[in-house]
This record gives sequence, structure tokens and C-alpha cells, in this order.
Amino acid sequence: MASAGPGRGFDRPILLGQGAVYWIENRPAEGGRQAIVAWTACDGAVDVTAMPFNARTRVHEYGGGAFAVDGGETYFCEFTDQRLYRQTPGDPPVPITPPSGLRYADMVVDRPRERLVCVVEDHRETGRECINTVAAVSLDGRGTVQTLASGRDFYSSPRLSPDGTTIAWLSWDHPYMPWEAAELWSGEIADDGSIVNATRVAGGRDESVCLPSYSPDSILCFVCEKSGWWNLYRWQGGEVQALCPLEAEFGLPLWTFGASTYGFESKDRMLVTYSRDNLSHLARLDLRTLELRDIETPFTIIDSLRVTGGHAVFAAGAPDRAWAIVRYDLETGEFRVLRGSLTVDIDPGYLSAPRALDLPTEGGLTAHAFFYPPTNRDFKGPLGERPPLLVTSHGGPTSASPSILSLEIQYWTSRGFAVADVNYGGSTGYGREYRKRLDGRWGIVDVDDCVDCARYLAETGEVDSKRMIIRGRSAGGYTALAALAFRDVFAAGASHYGISDLEAMVTDTHKFESHYLDNLVGPYPAAQGIYRERSPLRFAGNVSCPVIFFQGSEDKVVPPSQSEIMVDALRDKGIPVAFILFEGEQHGFRKSENIARALEAELYFYSRIFGFETADRIEPVRIENLA
Repeated sequence: MASAGPGRGFDRPILLGQGAVYWIENRPAEGGRQAIVAWTACDGAVDVTAMPFNARTRVHEYGGGAFAVDGGETYFCEFTDQRLYRQTPGDPPVPITPPSGLRYADMVVDRPRERLVCVVEDHRETGRECINTVAAVSLDGRGTVQTLASGRDFYSSPRLSPDGTTIAWLSWDHPYMPWEAAELWSGEIADDGSIVNATRVAGGRDESVCLPSYSPDSILCFVCEKSGWWNLYRWQGGEVQALCPLEAEFGLPLWTFGASTYGFESKDRMLVTYSRDNLSHLARLDLRTLELRDIETPFTIIDSLRVTGGHAVFAAGAPDRAWAIVRYDLETGEFRVLRGSLTVDIDPGYLSAPRALDLPTEGGLTAHAFFYPPTNRDFKGPLGERPPLLVTSHGGPTSASPSILSLEIQYWTSRGFAVADVNYGGSTGYGREYRKRLDGRWGIVDVDDCVDCARYLAETGEVDSKRMIIRGRSAGGYTALAALAFRDVFAAGASHYGISDLEAMVTDTHKFESHYLDNLVGPYPAAQGIYRERSPLRFAGNVSCPVIFFQGSEDKVVPPSQSEIMVDALRDKGIPVAFILFEGEQHGFRKSENIARALEAELYFYSRIFGFETADRIEPVRIENLA
């Protein structure tokens, strides 16, 4: 949930008793560090971790679930050394684990046993794949680690029952991702703290399960996709019961740890958030009658719902509201913004409101997008001239673009560009059938949907067909590059740490994604021919329009070589090309100066390609092969 521009981003909040709320803030202005913040009615928002501490875990490389709070003490994983630290109010953080090759995430405090239960990722032995487990780390500072569950390739979401007798967790193996085939397990906690009598509750091949949590009376609930939609279930008396069958999504892909879409007001009532057509809804679910009642909200996206002590807290936004931490009073129904991501006020006259599009695409199917027309109260385009179009392809690709105020999108629309934010086939939020359109067809379905979106907007007279641009980040960068290499529709493109060589994604990437493409492309090396056929790098000679590339020097997900080789190929062909490498950045830019520079450099690039003057003074970009 990162924000671009003058502001902050939020990681998933935690709500404690007496209304105290904790969350992680991504601080671009502080070099991209993640600070833990606490809010109370008396003190407002106060930093828990001071500079230079950076609460960020590298488990699965994407992280999440980097801290836990109990009794006023905060435990977190420090990014620089990946050790666990204890933060007591008024004192500096103290490490409770020694320097090692262990990483920690998704932690919960087991106070009766004086330990943290978490996912541990072991990188101590070089030359082999890291090992993931569920483990308990002692709180006495000795760093004692007791393995609780092992033998699977991946683990997530260890959760303790309120009565302290049982524990639940998720596990899955290569070649699957957690949204393809994860399992939910439950076990009893023995006197020595180990797990005994482990039982598989749900999930398996072609049936993902996620987001386990216990009710106040220790009944295990979870989200499962057995119906084709991520719906709510509970496990009681050895039986699995559907709680609220709907053609809607109560779950989401577990790219990061610590997600939550529901919480318990009491043992008989649950507060939930679900998505339909990629728009969020808040609702109450009566666990006795199984009746679901929607709650009216001003938000179109709700994330990381937590409930306790008469209140709920979540991150939320809307087309006219950027991400914010919001507290909801369960009795009065009042929504209170505790902290907004923006630190500036924006005049509504400069904001473009999105319009949901249902687009005709290949095979007689329908794809989805949000369309943002150019909007600036002080300017209008030349009479009779249609605006240039930016087609944005989201990352993942198992992800989605929400309908929320994005300063990045507004940057472009306020400068005369129309923006189409495409939720191509394979995106989440529209059910399993829509998501599985991309199975075996990454680089085809996503490209078709982006191309068809651009053509649709040109044919309906919304945009200039000769000034259409495609851009994207990471997997979205791959879609952009594939569209430029295998289609002849766009006049320019931008790749932000985008994938150009699919083979490199299976031979030179981290464990979590090392088999991700088995499902999206095909098992490697058996499908090596397909990998090569769909790699833009091998068809750079087909690219006939200018492209700009942005890359972090320390990116472990998409190594810089992916961009560098593509740039070399375009340079050799004589295509106008620009390349900007940000030193010290990883997969995604976190420093405010780099976020701003990437936007401005991209605008400058288009100004030189399409021959217009920018309203702002922008530091020039070196564009090779530009006459």
C-alpha cells in the first residue's frame, strides 16, 4: 500500500484493547525506512521506533508481518540484520536473537510460554535453497528457536487459539503459490510447547485456503476457494461449514504476511470485508443465523481489518481519498481517520474520477479496467484534439489495481494524459475463473487485454490512437515489454523493474517465486521453448518505439541485468532508449527522491518523444538514439 509523492504508505495495522492502534509507516522521506507508529486517544500518533530502526522483514523477499505487540512491548524484525528486537516504552530497542542467517515474519506473542511464534526462513547454509518453518523464539534474549512445523517448502499465518491449547497454520509446496494450492493445518500444543496431533483442516491441490483466525471461543475460521470464490468457513466438531456463500472475495493472494479480512465482535458476531468487482464492502455476519448485513461506508477499498474492544481498524481509501488508517466505532457507526497517507491537501478540481470499464476482449470475453480522463481545472486540451493515453499494467501478475486516489495516476491526468488502469484476465477480485485465465497464458491474455483496452478507448474517441503508451512495474513491466515486442499498437513504453527474460525468472530469482511461472507459463525446463517465445528480450528487434527503463541496483526479484540487456538490444537497434539505475533501491522504489525522479524522468521522456513542453522544470534524461 505504498503511496507516491508527498506522503507516507501504510503496512497492515494491529488493534489492541483500550483502543490502542499500531501500524507500520513507509517513510520515503526517511530513505524508505519503515517506522512502527502507535495511536491512542490521549496521545494521537507517536513513533514507537526511532531512526535509524527499520521494521521490515525479508521473508519471501516481499515481507509483511514484521512486528507484534503485547503488554506495551513491541517486537519487530530489523531490516539491516534481520534480527528480532524488543522495544519497551522509553528504552531503545534490544535484540533478542543473535546475528545469524535467520529471518522472521508473521509473528504472534505466546505470552504464557514467553515466546514468539512466527515463520522462520533459514539462509545460514549457502549454495542451497533456504528452509522455511514455523518456530517459536524465546523472549528471554537467548535467541532459542524451537521448530514447531517443518518439512514443507513454505509456511504462513501461525495463529494461536484464545484458550492457548491449539495452533493453526498454512503450508504449501513447490511448484504452487499459496493462492493455487495451500493447506490449513491445526494441532494441539503440548506441555513442552511442541505441536502434537496435527490435522489437515482444508485446502489442497486446486483449492487454496488463507487467513485462518480463531473466534473468542476458540473455533477456527478461515477463507477457502472451494466454491470458486474465496469464501468464509469454520471448522467445528471436525466438520467444515460454509458461513457465507457469495460470488465475492473474502480473501486475497498472500504476497505478504499479516493480511486480515475479518475479525470478531463477539463469539456470535463477525465484522468482515469482501470484494465484488474489485470494490470493497464492509459487513456484519451473525454467526448464529449466518445473516450478512452490509454497512455503508465512503470507501471503495478496505484492507487489513482488525476488531477488538468495541472498535475496528483498517486501511481504506476511495477515488477521492488516499490510503488512511481508519477506526470504526462498532456501537455508533462512526468512521474516524487516525492517519492519512497524504501530507498535502489537493484541490478536487485537479482530481480525475475513475470510470469502471467492462471491455470486450479476445474469445468473446470481458476484461476490466478503471479509466481516468485528463483533469485540470486550470487547463483544457486543444479543441478537437484527443489526449494521449497511458495504459498501466499492474504487477503480480496475481494482483489487482484498486479504485483509490493515486497521486501517481493524478500526476499524469493533471498533465493532460488519460490513464487506463487495467485489471486484465488473471487479476484477483473477480473470482477464481477470472484469475485462472492467465494459467499457461501469461504474456498472451494480459497483453491482449491491455491492447484491447487501448483500442477500445481509441475507437470510442476517448484518446489519440497515435499517442498511446504502455507502462508497468515488475510483472506489469513484463506485460508492457511483451506488448511492445509482440504487438504494434503503442507509440512508447516504460518499464519499471520489469521482466524481460522469463527464463531468468526461474534460474535467477528467490525461493518464493522460483516456481511461480510453472503455472503461468509451464514447467521449466520442459517448457523452455515457450519461455523463450514469450521473452521480450529475445525479440527486442521487434520493438519499434521508444522505451524508458527504471531499475533498482539491489533488486533480487528482477535483477538489474534484465533491464540492462534489453537496453543494450534497443540501443544496438537504434531505437530511442533511456535507462535510469537507482543505487541502493530494491524491488520497488522507497526513497522519496527516487520516486519523484522516476515520475519526472518518465514525463520528460514522453515530452521529447511526442514533442511537447513540460509545465515543470525537469532535470533532463539522457535518451540514446534520439535525433
